Amino acid sequence: MTKFDYRKALEEIPHRPGIYQYWDANGDLIYVGKAKDLRNRVSSYFIKNSQLNGKTRVLVRKINRITFTIVDTEIDAWLLENSLIKKHQPRYNVMLKDDKTYPWIVIKNERFPRVFPTRKYIKDGSRYFGPYASVGMMHAIMDTIRELYPLRTCNLALTPENISRGKFKVCLEYQIGNCKGPCEAYQTEADYEESLADIRDILNGKIGVVIRRLKTQLDKAVAELNFEYAHHLKNKLDLLDRYQSKSTVVNSSITNVDVFSIASDQSYAFVNYLKVMNGVIIQTQTVELKKRLDENDAELLSLAIPEIRSRFNSTSKEIIVPFALDIETDNLRFTVPKQGEKKNLLDLSFKNALYFKKERLNQYEKLNPELKTERILTQMQKDLRLNVLPRHIECFDNSNFQGKYPVSAIVVFRDAKPSKKDYRHFNVKTVEGPNDFATMEEAVHRRYRRLIDEGQTLPQLIIIDGGKGQLSSALKSLKLLGIDKQVTVIGIAKRLEELYYPGDQYPLYLDKKSETLKVIQHLRDEAHRFGITFHRKQRSLKTFRTELENIPGIGRTTAEKLLKAFKSVKKIQEAPPEQLREVLNEKQVGALTDYFARLST
Repeated sequence: MTKFDYRKALEEIPHRPGIYQYWDANGDLIYVGKAKDLRNRVSSYFIKNSQLNGKTRVLVRKINRITFTIVDTEIDAWLLENSLIKKHQPRYNVMLKDDKTYPWIVIKNERFPRVFPTRKYIKDGSRYFGPYASVGMMHAIMDTIRELYPLRTCNLALTPENISRGKFKVCLEYQIGNCKGPCEAYQTEADYEESLADIRDILNGKIGVVIRRLKTQLDKAVAELNFEYAHHLKNKLDLLDRYQSKSTVVNSSITNVDVFSIASDQSYAFVNYLKVMNGVIIQTQTVELKKRLDENDAELLSLAIPEIRSRFNSTSKEIIVPFALDIETDNLRFTVPKQGEKKNLLDLSFKNALYFKKERLNQYEKLNPELKTERILTQMQKDLRLNVLPRHIECFDNSNFQGKYPVSAIVVFRDAKPSKKDYRHFNVKTVEGPNDFATMEEAVHRRYRRLIDEGQTLPQLIIIDGGKGQLSSALKSLKLLGIDKQVTVIGIAKRLEELYYPGDQYPLYLDKKSETLKVIQHLRDEAHRFGITFHRKQRSLKTFRTELENIPGIGRTTAEKLLKAFKSVKKIQEAPPEQLREVLNEKQVGALTDYFARLST
């Protein structure tokens, strides 16, 4: 058995809230925990091992696999941890939390139902809402319900026979206005049910009707100058605004459903599964599928759903999916939610699938860098509407100084990476003055004239650093060479990173975070760096050559010989006299030495 490598496992765990699960070598779940930062919490078990108690160290030694589920908030992690512990009873979760730990609001299954908080979940047909992470907030919503809707609080058996016989008498709650007296038939069952319908909406998060009613009452109280009551209503409105009864993890309106989502790329797909029972997630799993053919997401999901349901023995009749599937069955109902609580669950499932896809592919790409290359090139082909993968890309840039010393530079990328041995410079020969368009035309023509003459392969993509003018100049040279149909050429303007295609009126804008744009920007920046470096060197050499010509005994021809022999001003200055004598005579060597001596003083 291979030893568990916790460092490798930690690399996949995000700095996000969620729950983590520890599994032993037999595949048994031995511990479930929650954290507001999953990576920090899990790493503490291993990094601070010496500070742990004996039982926890035994737990750590038994860990053979770590899984996790990310959620939106700490509260969601807290609720999910509780439901998974109750479902699986992991060995090392000794402080097992039961239902009495978490409060619910129940609408009892009885005539004239009572509404009250409880910590006991009894399957007697009553309707339960929760559990609530905040006891204070639960009591606040109960207070609001009691003030808005007078309901009975007694546990009397209000059967029609008992009421008709006059068995009960109204109590103090009726006298102070907290109850409408159904025990003496002062309130009908239909009227009572109307209040319950609104209460169910509130507890399900549909509190708009209550807010509108409170605002109406508030306006009326202000109009009647009843400011004390208006202040009381305003506090209730503020409570309702802060209250959130909906949760993507626990939702009382969703019972016994399966949730599936999928995230995929060209080679792999990741299907996430959430099992929801009684409004609580009790199972979560993400499985990986490797594409054998060019299957689409619908086909993959159709294959994965029965396999995963069989693995978890699911009998749910409703399955929440992100899109319609070509599956016909009388026993199952597929739901594609567009909004509401079920859509929140679907979004949570997709978030987990997307995260696992990203982490797993990053892991694969570290082991096989060529996978990343293929993915980037495939994305570039798609984004730039190319017919082939752009394995060979070239980028042109021009540099000059107030129209003087014009040069062009070309950089080459192979498989989305710089190929510096293929970089080239061009000293402009046919252009006089600051004419960037003509400079680009000359550089492009000279570059591909040479490739054609030498029988070398042409690039799949040519990038011109500039807008429509430079692009048109480059295209003119490509047409003159007869290769404009064999390559794709685009221009990139620096201001807004617009991409221009020949003949298109409007530019193409890529997502600022897209890898395609990042590769293009790298090409453009590398061409600019390479061109500027060469331009500065040429300007320095030509300026120095002009100065050399002013030294007695050294003319233009001799200055060019010096620069050709020593390549740079620095090397000329550092050269010993014997090396200088290979190019200059004694008199010229003396004049040059005196010149450098004056420069250093």
